Amino acid sequence: MKHPPVPTANAAAVTTAVIYVVCRTAFVVAPDLAMSIGQSWFHGIDISRISALNLSTESFVLGIVSATIGAWLAGYLFASVYNSFVKK
Repeated sequence: MKHPPVPTANAAAVTTAVIYVVCRTAFVVAPDLAMSIGQSWFHGIDISRISALNLSTESFVLGIVSATIGAWLAGYLFASVYNSFVKK
């Protein structure tokens, strides 16, 4: 089964954008819980010492745009590499 690169990239980008919005909402609604979850993902490192809560509109736009573009590129690369392995 092949993965068409553009639809795969689109799916990765949309998924990332949705997760980004959910994460951002978690930081607005429950910042302490969100920081605790983030800390657990980094094996207990105290990320509060290196983070500053920045919930500006500019930060949100930059974050969602860069994450979505990065996910699209990763999805396209994944589908292309996957398809090259399927051919062999």
